[in-house]
Amino acid sequence: MPGSADGPAHPGAREGRRRRVPYRRPANALRRDLAQLFCAVVGLVLGLVAPLITLGPQVAAGRVVSVLFTIGFGVVSLVSIIYSMLFLVVQFSSTMFTPRLGLFRDEPIVWRAFAFTVGVFVFCVTSGLAIGNHDSVSAFVPCVAMVLTLIALGLMRSLQMRAFNSIQLGHSLTAIATRAHDVYDGLYPRPYDPDAPPARPDRDPLPRPSDTGAGRTVVRWTGPPAVLQRIDMRTLVGLARDHDSEVAFHVAPGATLTAGTVLAEVTADGPTGEALRAALTAGVERSFVQDPELPFRLLADIALRALSPAVNDPATAVEALDRLEDLLTRLADRDLEIGGFDDPAGRLRVSVPVPDWDRYVRTAVDDVVFAAAGSPMALRRMRDLLRGLAERAPERRRAVLHDRLRWVETTGREAYPLVWTPAEAS
Repeated sequence: MPGSADGPAHPGAREGRRRRVPYRRPANALRRDLAQLFCAVVGLVLGLVAPLITLGPQVAAGRVVSVLFTIGFGVVSLVSIIYSMLFLVVQFSSTMFTPRLGLFRDEPIVWRAFAFTVGVFVFCVTSGLAIGNHDSVSAFVPCVAMVLTLIALGLMRSLQMRAFNSIQLGHSLTAIATRAHDVYDGLYPRPYDPDAPPARPDRDPLPRPSDTGAGRTVVRWTGPPAVLQRIDMRTLVGLARDHDSEVAFHVAPGATLTAGTVLAEVTADGPTGEALRAALTAGVERSFVQDPELPFRLLADIALRALSPAVNDPATAVEALDRLEDLLTRLADRDLEIGGFDDPAGRLRVSVPVPDWDRYVRTAVDDVVFAAAGSPMALRRMRDLLRGLAERAPERRRAVLHDRLRWVETTGREAYPLVWTPAEAS
């Protein structure tokens, strides 16, 4: 069902758009890049101003300078050691769960703690140099340095606890599910209505590259291999409106782009390929921001690794299946047709291929269900997952679940007759 560039269009959604705007360009990256610079500038200014304060008791300047330089370089050394240890934690986490799990690296505490430490170092060095040849200085300067150091140590403590949590299975699964809930609440605010008419019954189906005629222009990827992470939909809708054209994407966030990959088709006199590619953000890996399939992929990967002969940990796979069931249940009664984006006048300007219910089920279940055939514990949990979803999902979304449930029941009865009792069969 089409929406606007600010989010899916539905009654009463105007206030929600201010909080959740799907297919937007987030501002976190800019804040992350400027955090170190901001803290360094604040530390520089505070380091120049603090020695000018003459209130309170006076302390020998030489002793204060020694304390300031000791604190400044000591904090930097401590941070370097801690971050070196954290790199090992991240590597251990990725090898234990899945190499695509980068939650800890993206935590704000990681770059905020480093930025604050940079500010403390700059303050200590600047104030020590600003004192110069003064005979005495206010006790305010070393007190500020001590307070900033304690705050930095507190941030380091929080950083360490967050790193330790990242190597715990429960915390990692909860973090994935929490981010998935945020994404789905923003992308799919409307309930599923099986009796609703098609969103655009008069719209032609998305053309394939081979069907492109003279009235359409194919835009291809020209950069190095990358993963499409974000689409700045607000910009694209504005460009399409200005050119009175439509843009039909052939790829969605999460797709791998190689040279020559068809990105989209644009109607005649539409935005140029350069302008369209400038509205895309590509990187080396998938991102949670606009990729609703990523949580399913991560949880399925964790389950697959746990069920591999090298690990053989079906209990971990069962916990991952618990979270997969939670996410599928959350989407079972949501309207998933959000791929169309209108301009303020209500005309469809940009369309993006989005996953449907069958695609989500296949991503979450298909790989794991065959791996679970070697473990009665995991196979029973997969059966319970499919049975529970089949009971809660709308009638039109049950066929894909019943197909997989029949295979699980047949495999379980043949492979594990002792634990697959007839009373448990559906």
